[in-house]
Amino acid sequence: MNKSSHFHPIVFAIILCVGILIGSFLNKNSSSQMPNKFDLILNQLDEIYIDSIDKNELIEQAVQYVIEELDPHSSYIPAKNLQTVNEGMEGSFDGIGIEFNIQKDTLLVVAPISGGPSQMVGVLSGDKIIRVDEEVIAGINITNDDIFKLLRGKKGTKVSIDILRNGEVINFEIIRDKIPIYSVDVSYMIENSLGYIKINRFSATTYEEFITASAELLNNGMKTLVLDLRNNPGGYLGASINISNEFLPDNKLIVYTQSRDGERQEYYSNKNGLLINTEVIVIIDEGSASASEIVSGALQDNDRGTIVGRRSFGKGLVQEQFQNKDGSAYRITTQRYYTPTGRCIQRPYSNGDNEQYQEDILDRYSNGELLSKDSIPLIDSLKYVTPKGKIVYGGGGIIPDVFIPIDTTSYHQSISTANRKGLVQQFAYSLSDQLRKDWGKKDVQTFISDYEVNKATLLELKAYCKTENIDFPVREFDTYDQKIIRTQLKAFIGRTIWNDEAFFPIMHQIDNTFQGAIKQ
Repeated sequence: MNKSSHFHPIVFAIILCVGILIGSFLNKNSSSQMPNKFDLILNQLDEIYIDSIDKNELIEQAVQYVIEELDPHSSYIPAKNLQTVNEGMEGSFDGIGIEFNIQKDTLLVVAPISGGPSQMVGVLSGDKIIRVDEEVIAGINITNDDIFKLLRGKKGTKVSIDILRNGEVINFEIIRDKIPIYSVDVSYMIENSLGYIKINRFSATTYEEFITASAELLNNGMKTLVLDLRNNPGGYLGASINISNEFLPDNKLIVYTQSRDGERQEYYSNKNGLLINTEVIVIIDEGSASASEIVSGALQDNDRGTIVGRRSFGKGLVQEQFQNKDGSAYRITTQRYYTPTGRCIQRPYSNGDNEQYQEDILDRYSNGELLSKDSIPLIDSLKYVTPKGKIVYGGGGIIPDVFIPIDTTSYHQSISTANRKGLVQQFAYSLSDQLRKDWGKKDVQTFISDYEVNKATLLELKAYCKTENIDFPVREFDTYDQKIIRTQLKAFIGRTIWNDEAFFPIMHQIDNTFQGAIKQ
């Protein structure tokens, strides 16, 4: 191997990082020798190195390298990515308002965002966008970034799109607008007094969305709430504190943070919560991190409600974001947070070894933890006790009160293959026009309770899959296979008409963790 291939990313990065760290983070005065040494080396490389160098690119690489070496959650955000990163947390962007997938090199509308400009002009789930303004976008290996550039834009600007629907090309003129990014995926009454809310992240708008959803469920008779935080990577600390406060009586510690110098900031409840008298069941899994763990830890340590599922991710570090003049930004860890009993739930890590850190979930699967609570590592020195005497542990995530193993029930390989290729979803969209005529005027609850995927529809799905060289032997499926595929297809059909309002309640029928939670 050519040894010089190691020099550019490693040696250059280390040399440059000295200057970046000293100049950008520690902010030493200009008389310091280290920044001068950095400038000298960089200038000499620019003048005499055998190949030409791009100083700005080297500095970008150096900044990213040094920040990501600090810990697994500090990160550098290039200027070109900052807007997209911030949009997800701020709760909105300017555009035409669609959820989409790229399938077979074609832009497929998964769903128009409710109340958005695309829905207002008549764009439907299952539509294929083939042209944007004068640019053909079908069959050109288009990427997500390409689509963002074409469809997003300043509020009030116009974009023309051609969509393909049932073999007919239809043109729409759409005025871009402010599009909300919802962090509450769905809320609904499961049965009688049992309500459900799923939160996908903790953004600037999450608390308001959560309060709106909770108030509606309370008005519908909710006495117990199932709060689903599975695969929620976290977000703003303030959002998690405000949501935790809704469940707790007065003057209960929610969380506290501590900086390197020992400065401690504590956050307490204020007895103004909307859900103080509502029972709560929180569902977590190995994808629940950060703010999700703050909520789970606050309720668990205050003996408030029941935590159900599997051990959470284990992120107990708090980041702050700093903006650079060139439009880039960096997020660096400034504090650790602790649950009310004093637990730090950050799992161990080695500086610079992010790959091993990220593979922890695979390790959990291989050591059996996702199948058995007995396989969860417990450290006696990190044992804590709640006010009512419950034993809880720190050192790597929130361990649920009720463990529910990952579903390993095996179903027919053809179902897995069809799902990986998106064929069940695509087939549902192909049925959307007729089904919308038949069911669109009815309410979602009628669809959930009355619609059934019949044998004829399954045989149509079989034929559809065969066009993609997938044998889908529906006549050979056992009872479990039949339930899985019928439920999945029904859920995707429901999504074409009512979006997630239909999708989640239907999919929950084959969700073992959800079913285990509602039995508590």
